Amino acid sequence: MDIDKKIIEVLSNKNYSPMTDEAIISHLDIERTQVGKFLAELDRLEQEGIIFKTKKNKYVLPSRINLVVGVLRMNRKGFGFVLPESDDKDDVYISSGEMNGAMNGDKVAVRLLYDKEGEKNREGEIIKIIKRENYEVVGTFEGGNRFGFVIPNDTKLGTDIFIPQENIKGAVTGDKVVAKIVVWPEKRRSPEGKIIEILGKEDEAGTDIAAIIRQYKLSETFPQKVRTEADNIPVEIPQEEIIKRKDYRKKSIITIDGADAKDLDDAVSVEKMSNGHYLLGVHIADVSYYVKEKGYLDKEALKRGCSVYLINKVLPMLPENLSNGVCSLNPKADRLTLSVEMEIDASGKVLSHNIFNSIINTKERMIYTEVSDILENEDEELINRYQHIYNDLLLMKELAEILNKSRDERGSIDFDFDEAYIHLNEQGIPIKVETAERRIANRIIEEFMLKANETIAEHFHWMDMPFIYRVHEEPEIEKINEFKKFIYNFGYALKGNPDTIRPKMLQEITKKIKGKREENVISTVMLRSLKKAFYSPQCLGHFGLAAEFYCHFTSPIRRYPDLMIHRIIKETIENGHLSEKRIRQLDNMVEEAARKSSEAEKNSENIEREVEDLKKAEYMSEHIGEVFTGIISGVTSFGVFVELENTIEGLVRISSIDDDYYIYNKEKYQLVGERTKRAFSLGDQVTIKVTGVNIPNHEIDFELKNPQQ
Repeated sequence: MDIDKKIIEVLSNKNYSPMTDEAIISHLDIERTQVGKFLAELDRLEQEGIIFKTKKNKYVLPSRINLVVGVLRMNRKGFGFVLPESDDKDDVYISSGEMNGAMNGDKVAVRLLYDKEGEKNREGEIIKIIKRENYEVVGTFEGGNRFGFVIPNDTKLGTDIFIPQENIKGAVTGDKVVAKIVVWPEKRRSPEGKIIEILGKEDEAGTDIAAIIRQYKLSETFPQKVRTEADNIPVEIPQEEIIKRKDYRKKSIITIDGADAKDLDDAVSVEKMSNGHYLLGVHIADVSYYVKEKGYLDKEALKRGCSVYLINKVLPMLPENLSNGVCSLNPKADRLTLSVEMEIDASGKVLSHNIFNSIINTKERMIYTEVSDILENEDEELINRYQHIYNDLLLMKELAEILNKSRDERGSIDFDFDEAYIHLNEQGIPIKVETAERRIANRIIEEFMLKANETIAEHFHWMDMPFIYRVHEEPEIEKINEFKKFIYNFGYALKGNPDTIRPKMLQEITKKIKGKREENVISTVMLRSLKKAFYSPQCLGHFGLAAEFYCHFTSPIRRYPDLMIHRIIKETIENGHLSEKRIRQLDNMVEEAARKSSEAEKNSENIEREVEDLKKAEYMSEHIGEVFTGIISGVTSFGVFVELENTIEGLVRISSIDDDYYIYNKEKYQLVGERTKRAFSLGDQVTIKVTGVNIPNHEIDFELKNPQQ
């Protein structure tokens, strides 16, 4: 057992805690040569808030002295909640007067307070800041005669940053800036900082997104060592590498992607075998050939975790000469790939598979809309243009429908949410917001990638190799019970054992609501009832896909877990047996990669959502006073959220509904008029007028049109 685990185990014993370092050493019988390592580990555990040191120099677990350790999430109104590190604990409410200098995102220790009867409740005061999160703050500068302030973009930080005259560094009012904190806040004192970068004028094109990128600690550029390593990668493929691989350059292999995509990391081929089965080939860019383990490129890719897509800008995981160049499966160019071929029968079952290094030369760079027009609309012009691959496309559609049916029969849940497609002009101003299409071509690629990911995951699970799996755990029964109550209001019920939840039970609901006006609302609440998928070294299954084995294998250009498992796959293919030392090394590597990639994915989702919300607010600021029809997508005690057909959402504040006094019914997700009994429920269609937009806060205000009718 590791020393840190031994320390925690001892302190968990009620008979020993709290203890001095000498007492712990004595109890654990630490050898003299290990004392230095023990003390260093003790210090690390204290610094990370895993254990605490009392005034009498004794060590104790936080829970033993009425402390909770977690991350502070503040509300823009000044209060906040600490999210405990232990999953089995509820959040702790922190009033604005009990912050004691903590800021949003800080890791803190909270002392639980007591109510009037002397019972502990879930309210507390922050007594220690374990780790600061916000060393740099992005915001708008407001200057005065002798000093200035930075008003943070992140309104949850709860305080402006005071900037003394000598630290203004040329910033003027209205500039978007980055301020470094030099003096941390105290109970009655704002933080003090200095300007370290001026991003541009607040109203200049691109400044808004650049500010959000910096706010999320991301970068549009790569460090010099990374760029140098990327620049030294040869474009030509050595002949000695080609002869090691299966040569598929004459095969009919194509890519199908969005029109704007430049990082093409997956290509597909389908053949009908003599026995009537299908041979599906999924050919993935062999990024691991170019990005070597522990090189500068690899370390930067692990740090980034994934590529981030921001409407008109991409923050790639790898430099462009790799992501859009030598790694991208560009048309009619020789490219190194890692392939998996699967023999699939008419029921969608994979009978056999083969994983191998390959070299391909894609015959066409197809886009979703063209393939869909060929297969859905039988567009003659496109069929003639792509006559040489037309039969391949028909076969792909045929196989995709078989795979979809097979997945449907096992209970896989298919959420079909509308996604926004935002058009920007050259100045970065949104000129149109519409829903993105999800047509047959999108579904073909989706089905093929899912099948490849499942096949690879199962193969390496049975090999018992270190690996990174994509995991989606079963939902908590409490949340499913809440979902049951919710859908009951719409006349739906979950079938089956009430104490056991299966994907099929939820899938049946998605089928029943298909095409109905409450579809999006019920799907959203269902999704919130499920756990978030994440990366893990353990194969725990994927609930949403009703899959026992699943991983991410198909996008190594833009996701680090895919790149990591490509290395493991190739090492296994090329070397067969791995030494115990190498397996231990890989165990540590996949654990770190899974953890960091899960964190990066959350950060990516947050920034992508924030940029989208910003541009939606900007778009609606040009439509104030206009009338739209929408669906009630959320009901709260302070109003109702309404989602328009183009996915834009705004708030109708309860104070603006003045035809009655409305009471919030939490159980039924309704606002009900006390006198008229008029109810506003999730899924109701309403007509609204846009009354205001707060662009910095990404807030859109609606009011009901003719609420008395």
